Amino acid sequence: MRRRFEAADRPSMKAVVTIGHGGYDRLVYRDVPIPDLHPGEILVRVLAAGVNNTEINTRLGWYSADVSASTADTAEAQERESTQPADGGWNVATPFPLIQGTDCCGSVVETFPGEDGSRIGTRGIVRPCIRPRGFSSMENSWMASDFDGAFAQFVRIPASEFFPITCGWTDAELGSIPCAYGTAENMLHRAWVGAGTRVLVAGASGGVGSAAVQLAKRRGAFVVAIVGGAKAEAVRAIGADRVIPRDANVVSHLGEEAVDVVVDNVGGAGFSAMLKVLRRGGAYVSSGAIAGPLVQLDLRTWYLKDIRLIGCTAWDEPVFPQLVSYIERGEIRPLVAGVFPLEDIVNAQKTFMEKRLVGKLVLIPPPLNPFDGGHNSGLQT
Repeated sequence: MRRRFEAADRPSMKAVVTIGHGGYDRLVYRDVPIPDLHPGEILVRVLAAGVNNTEINTRLGWYSADVSASTADTAEAQERESTQPADGGWNVATPFPLIQGTDCCGSVVETFPGEDGSRIGTRGIVRPCIRPRGFSSMENSWMASDFDGAFAQFVRIPASEFFPITCGWTDAELGSIPCAYGTAENMLHRAWVGAGTRVLVAGASGGVGSAAVQLAKRRGAFVVAIVGGAKAEAVRAIGADRVIPRDANVVSHLGEEAVDVVVDNVGGAGFSAMLKVLRRGGAYVSSGAIAGPLVQLDLRTWYLKDIRLIGCTAWDEPVFPQLVSYIERGEIRPLVAGVFPLEDIVNAQKTFMEKRLVGKLVLIPPPLNPFDGGHNSGLQT
């Protein structure tokens, strides 16, 4: 028998609320009301929520046109003096106060009155990229950037964005998947990566990079990974056929016109070399620029080599269902580098920014009645 909250007795929940652009002091762990549902929405108890670069970028206001530095340099500047860029959000100004958290593994606990409750108690993951006008339009809305996300005990989402999963993974493992793996799969899908494609992945030890290595290898590609020396063996273990040191000259290692596709969420000073190693007619695909958004582009290299430059934010329709099927068939594996309680988010993000780990960090919210229980979170006590 399922229990519904009445509006008058609806309790509060614990959440990390981002109160504005700035440093770690902008992250406030506090009680907030559990959100009320609207037609077509469900309430999901958050079992695990991954940490992503985009949450840090949103807090910093890095998406502002006024910001030209890397994520790390922007974070350092924010710690020295807090600034408030007006256009720091993805699509519009960030709607502070905001509950961030782009990744969510959770279980359905409530539906809107009169709507289908058959999925209550079902565990799954949330697709954070919503296409409000359908997949024929590139308009998109992102959980945790445009509306409240999963750094809380509960999250309200459109019912269409919850994908049940049957697998033996822990909650923490599933919570490491949606943003990084969805983003990587979308890039490979757009770049037409298939069997025999030679793919170069920059930043291959990060969340999106390590996902791209696994997912490209799953498609039968030959994968070359750029990674710091200490992480080389870990990246080989997830499928990289060849590893190039992060500070090496990529053109010297590979030669010009050596790969079919470059997956690059690093950007910065290394951009021009990425185009040099691409074959004629190849594709450069990106959904980020952690080393800096401003790059030097020689237009002659681009057009004379017939290179496709592909920007990826809105996910295509097949991407997330495909990802769920890979998990259920055991074709990919999660890379959980560490687990933190939700209230320890500052230490989790500081650890994330050190870039010493391979894979994802995951936050676990505290339990809350009347929905105690659930699956193993993977949190070691």
